[in-house]
Amino acid sequence: MKTLIKTPAMGLIAVSAAAASLTLPTSAHAGAELSAGVWWVYQNITKSDFNSPAFNEDLDNETGGNFADPALIIYADDDGSYGPWHFSAETRFGTGSFTDPSSNNSGDNLTVHKAWIGYDVTDDSSLKIGKSQVPFGWKTANFWPGDGLQGGYGDQMDVGLKYSGDAGAFHYDVAYYHQDDWGEDSTDTVDDNGHWGSSDTYRKIKTGVVNLDWNFMEHHTVGVSAQYGRLQDLVPVAAGNPSASNDDGSHRAYDLHYMFEKDNWTAKYRFISVERDFGGMDALLASANAPVDDKIENQRHVVELGYNHDDWFYYIDAGVASTDTTGNDADDVEFFAPGVRYQYGPGWIYVEYLQSDGDINAYGDVYESDFNAFYVAFDFYF
Repeated sequence: MKTLIKTPAMGLIAVSAAAASLTLPTSAHAGAELSAGVWWVYQNITKSDFNSPAFNEDLDNETGGNFADPALIIYADDDGSYGPWHFSAETRFGTGSFTDPSSNNSGDNLTVHKAWIGYDVTDDSSLKIGKSQVPFGWKTANFWPGDGLQGGYGDQMDVGLKYSGDAGAFHYDVAYYHQDDWGEDSTDTVDDNGHWGSSDTYRKIKTGVVNLDWNFMEHHTVGVSAQYGRLQDLVPVAAGNPSASNDDGSHRAYDLHYMFEKDNWTAKYRFISVERDFGGMDALLASANAPVDDKIENQRHVVELGYNHDDWFYYIDAGVASTDTTGNDADDVEFFAPGVRYQYGPGWIYVEYLQSDGDINAYGDVYESDFNAFYVAFDFYF
């Protein structure tokens, strides 16, 4: 069982800061920019096939919904005074960290969402090492509910190396991610968690990623992303026999995307093709939590449209996904998520509605389920 010393978040930060001031040279503090934020969300489930309290329709019909998922977020970035060297980090405390304690590195509602050190190789290219954004397609205006059927390929933050650059109208990324989170058995990718196994099933490792975007015309960009890597069987690790673990599984995906931005309008589209092969992962395939087949295949189409007016941003995310996996009888599933974001000064308020008849499971495949919900999210940065 993983453990974490239970210290109030602000107390932990204060103690850490005090210790640092006593032990670090003064020059180590130069060039650092520290900031923080808080957020939480009101949610009301209006239709659901799930029975857990957090997703129960009858419970919210009785109570009128609930305020949930508070978080304190600490940010640390350089201010450009280190020459070609840069850093960026984000740590979250609270259930609003959107991390899974049973499958993350801390074993608690505390997670390092990103932490990387960067170096400017040239004026137009840089190298990052640590936990950084996986260059695969594009991100939505708000990761939930907008993430929808992108599950596993939306807001990905993995641990490894990334080289990024610009050459005229082209932007490119080449990356190697050794694992999707810190530690030996963490499968948690924070915002995009729940689509890459768990600490007692499997995780992705040793993944190569390439991305190329071409701004072929003013306001118009097209791009292609691809990734290929291994899948590690964690069933033996969870059973106390780590020597029997293997990475005989594999995963691959490619993404074709388009982005438009002009005046107050934005539009995005992406097509994602997904394949995961669990062949050779004998312990996983023999377990009670085995996937429906040793090969998973599906395709997804996702769009986002947005309009910005003063402090208001109106948007809609939508998508459809279909499975080609043997033994999976799910029909095509869809989601629809309109929303509005208001910048009131030090933060934003999001008002969103989600309507869906399916989602993506931990093996990256499609399943059917009705789920509708209303959300109002609040954040404040200081």
